[in-house]
Amino acid sequence: MALLQIEEITKEFGGLKALHAVSLHLDDGEIVSLIGPNGAGKTTLFNCITGTTPPDRGSVRFNGEEIVGRPPHEVARRGISRTFQHIRVFGQMSVLDNVMVGWDFRGRTGIFSALLRPPRVGREEAENRKRCLEVLSLFGERLLPRLNQPARELSYANRRRLEIARALVSGPRLILLDEPTAGMNPHETQQVVGLIRMICERGHSVLVIEHKMKVVMTVSDRIVVLDHGEKIAEGPPAAISTDPTVIEAYMGGRRRAQTD
Repeated sequence: MALLQIEEITKEFGGLKALHAVSLHLDDGEIVSLIGPNGAGKTTLFNCITGTTPPDRGSVRFNGEEIVGRPPHEVARRGISRTFQHIRVFGQMSVLDNVMVGWDFRGRTGIFSALLRPPRVGREEAENRKRCLEVLSLFGERLLPRLNQPARELSYANRRRLEIARALVSGPRLILLDEPTAGMNPHETQQVVGLIRMICERGHSVLVIEHKMKVVMTVSDRIVVLDHGEKIAEGPPAAISTDPTVIEAYMGGRRRAQTD
């Protein structure tokens, strides 16, 4: 049984079909890349998976359970976390506090417990802090020395890393990465490639949207290609790199951009 099974997902916005009958699967321990020209529907598919934009039709099953119609926090509780195309960190909060937010929905502390602070609240916070430090250690000198630094003061690349750390801390079975290397130089990009591999080695499955084809070809077990909201190809990197339909989608996109 696939860890994630998507069947015939369709989503329209005012008559515009952002997704049309898209089906794909992801197995436990896989890294699958989702690629396609701008406007192909990639982020919309992420939103349909995580519940932020419910599909009009179709099914999303995670670990055998239907999750369409569930709110985002319930999807997260079942073991799916994500990052975003446009970075979403809490700029006024410290690096550590930003990561601790990623575990908050799994905590047992309610409003009254937070006010009265029985001993278990302190224990839970200590456990949360320890877990967050373990995740931050994966990023080495990029984030660990900056634990108390406001997130707004981080470099662009480090804010990307911080968002990934926050997504990891809840221990998801599946993590969705939306353009994790966007805005990074080649050295930073290669570090993220290593990080994605390490995430998979730690027992997480990964579905990643990425525009840098060198990254896609290096890190992917399989690649799914969208164009105009439809799946046009799927397969291993070697097959996708020579697929004429995929080449036309990208080259056609360039020609359209030049004539606009």
